[in-house]
Formats: sequence, C-alpha cells, structure tokens
Amino acid sequence: MRGPHNIWRLIRTGATFERTGAMEVVLDALSAPPLLRVVLRGLVWPFRWLGIKGDVTMPPATRALTALGPAYIKFGQVLSTRPDVVGDELAVQLRVLQDKLPPFSIGQAKASIEAELGLSVDEIFSEFGPPVAAASIAQVHRARLRDTGEDVAVKVLRPGIEKAFRKDIDAFYFAANVIESLSPASRRLRPNDVIAHFEGVVLGELDLRLESSSASEFAANTAQDKGFGLPSIQWMFSARRVMTMSWVEGQPLGDNDAIDAAGHNRRELGERVLQLFLNHALRDGFFHADMHQGNLKVAANGDIIAYDFGIMGHIDEYTRRVYAEILYGFIRKDYKRVAEVHFEAGYVPADRDVDEFARALRAVGEPIFGMDATQISMGRLLSYLFDVTERFGMETRTELILLQRTMVVVEGVARSLYPQINIWEVAKPIVEDYIKQSIGPRAVLRDLGKTAQVLARFGPRLPGLVEAALIRQASAGDPPPRQNPWWTILWLVLGATAGAGGTILAVMLV
Repeated sequence: MRGPHNIWRLIRTGATFERTGAMEVVLDALSAPPLLRVVLRGLVWPFRWLGIKGDVTMPPATRALTALGPAYIKFGQVLSTRPDVVGDELAVQLRVLQDKLPPFSIGQAKASIEAELGLSVDEIFSEFGPPVAAASIAQVHRARLRDTGEDVAVKVLRPGIEKAFRKDIDAFYFAANVIESLSPASRRLRPNDVIAHFEGVVLGELDLRLESSSASEFAANTAQDKGFGLPSIQWMFSARRVMTMSWVEGQPLGDNDAIDAAGHNRRELGERVLQLFLNHALRDGFFHADMHQGNLKVAANGDIIAYDFGIMGHIDEYTRRVYAEILYGFIRKDYKRVAEVHFEAGYVPADRDVDEFARALRAVGEPIFGMDATQISMGRLLSYLFDVTERFGMETRTELILLQRTMVVVEGVARSLYPQINIWEVAKPIVEDYIKQSIGPRAVLRDLGKTAQVLARFGPRLPGLVEAALIRQASAGDPPPRQNPWWTILWLVLGATAGAGGTILAVMLV
C-alpha cells in the first residue's frame, strides 16, 4: 500500500469535511461532546485549505461525500436511511446520494455502450434519452429497443470508476491498519477483514454481468412473492459495463407525498418491505443487500419493485438456522436458549459460563422490549449485542456483516414509511414460519433425504477412501489397525450397503 498517499487521503478527508461545513453537521448529528469537537476540529483546521470544495449547490454532508469519491458515497447512502442515528436533517441531506448525483455526459455513455456491445447505439435503440438517475457507480438512461419497441432502462458504469474506487479502498485499508495498531481492542472486530469483505462486494458491483446474473437468480427465488417484482434482464444487450433491463414505472419509496397521492398504504408498505427482506434472507439465503429508498419503487398496483442488484448477500443454511433461532429467542424472551445457540454454534468460547451469558443477553433484550413501538430498533439491539459478545470473547463474523448492515437499512426504510412500525411484531410470523420449516420434523426428514443422497453417491467409493486413509497412516509411521484381507472385504460390504441404502432412502424421502 502507498503509505504517504493514504495519509494524504485521510488528511484530505478531514479537511474536506471542515471546508464544506460537513464537520459541524456530523458532530451535531452525533451529539459529540465539547472536548471531542475541540480536538477533532483543532487537528483538521491547519489542513482546511487542502479540502475539496465540492458542489456548492449541495447540502454540506452530501457535498463532502460526493467530493471524496464512490466509497464515501456508498457509506453515506446507508446512513441516509437511519434518521434515528444521524437525525432527520442529516438523513434528508444524505438521501440525495442515492440517485441524484451529477451525471456524466450522454456521449460518454453511448461510447461505453458501443465499446461493450460492438454495435452502435442507433442499431440497438430507436430512442436513447438523457440519464434519469445518477448514483455513485453508474447511471441509468431510459431507452426503447429498436426491434421490439419495448421501453428499457440502460445502466452504464461511470468512466474511470474502477480506478477511483481502488484509491478509496487503499485509504480504508490504511485506516484499518492504523486503528488496529493504536487500539488492540479493535482487533476483535477485524477491521481489515471488514474492509476486504466490503471491497469484494463493491468490486462485484463493478461488473454488470455479475449484477445481471444476480438479478436473474433473485427473480427466480422471488417469483411467487406477492406484492414484489423485479425488472427482467435483456441479456443480448448486457455486458461488463452495460446492463439493460425492462422499464417499470413507479413512485420512489422515499417520496411519501407521492406515495400518499397515489393512494398507497404506507404502513402496509413498511411492513411488507421488512417481511420481504426477512423472507429472502431466511428462506432463500440470497437477499438484496442495498435496499435503500433509491433502489425501491411502488408500482401503480402497489407492488414493491426492487432495482440495482450489484450488492447481494448470501448466507448458508446452517447460519440461517442459527440466526433465526437467536432472533426467535429474543422475540420469545428466551435468553437461555439464545445463549445456548451461541455456544452450540461456536460463536462464544466454550469455557465461558452459559448462564452468565444468558443474563447478559437479558440485559440487552429487556430494555428494548420495554420501549414503545416507535423506539424498538434492530440497530440498537445489534449495538448492545456487540458490546455483550465482545465481553464474552466472541469475534466479529465477517460473512454476516452485510446481513446485519442490511437489516439496519431495511429497518430505516420501513420506519421512514411508517414511524410507528413495531419491528418485532412484523418480524415474528416470518421467523416463526422459518423455524417450523427448518427445525421441525419436516426439516429433519429433508435433512435425512439430503444425507441419503450423499451416501448414495459416495457409498461405493467408501472402501477406496478408507484404504487410502490407511495407506497414508502407514506412510506416516502408524500401522493400520489390521493387516487382514477380511478388513478390506468388510469395508467393501459396508460401502455397498451404504450406497444401496442411501439410494433407497433418498427415493423414499425426496
């Protein structure tokens, strides 16, 4: 990594916040104490002239983040859905980051399309309009296919975005190393792993072929979900830097006035967006991980339409079951079971006291359940849970960061539609249904069926695998348990039985 360059980048970040007026806005939103204000501004002030001036027509926070680059913009997008964290005023400012950034020229967009698809824009489209939305990584144009006359949305990556993002990520890695060096306690959070995970996610967003594939898989998973829809992908006109999909009309999910004028029920929409996310995460293990208002619309028929599939989350079935049990335990206030699940999954070291951990979890859950519906927050629960698990030696699970972050974002979206929403009441039926499907008797039979299929495939190979293991053991100097031809015959019989039995059981259960 380029140390001097990254030091310069971080200095310029602080200076930009000071020069644009964003420093004061952020400190106010976070209710920073006077001493912290004096220290931060004192460190930044000498370098104020190094800051980027930015677009003076934008609010201070938006102005600072857009001047600093795409990674900062993505961070601001997440905060824009959390007025309970950053305050209403700052959340409104940051919401501009979602799809109202300065666009690049239509000429650059056409040149990129032609370079990627090998055809002129006029050959593909009978109409190609100016950008209708410009975000941190790409912008979208409305167009019409020449062959079919269908209206489509054409997403085109920003010129040079890969290089710009690389610079930001380098600075983030540098900051993570500095944090780990200065604060040994932070190593539990594995800052470098967090940045690596974030890097992998967003680099995937820079290849629109992967986004097209994700959209296709997501559509297949959610085809039966009522009140939810996705635009279809036009594969013939999609490539690494260009993605073409069907055009779908709708009201932005962040425009409450427009939603009200269209006659939609905002409470029902808020509940549905939360339940959809939980279903996708628990049922499918594949979920939209960037569900802010800029990526969601409401169609005329009331369906929620999702866009922008560059950041998708995936969690395996075992982890889904663990987290469903944890969430279900909190909903039922069964803190002993929540503690046991943490130990069974290996999340907390086995030498810790499970009863003490359960009491600590009760201290997390009870204050939250004592709040009214407008105060209950998954974000607050996660914050308290991190504090407790740190004390008991639990390491941050990097693969779940995206899930946790998206839960916070979706909660913000739901609450922006209906501030009085009770997150737990909305989540309870989804979690209960998943528990029944994944942990009950039906799930046991399904797991037996999968095990039988594996036995059917590998049973005939079992004798060879065992003999190979015995040979390796002998080569290492340890004699095999028996030097007898009957030993091999026994394994052959066992392998054949396992293969036949597995096949029969698979047919019976599947």
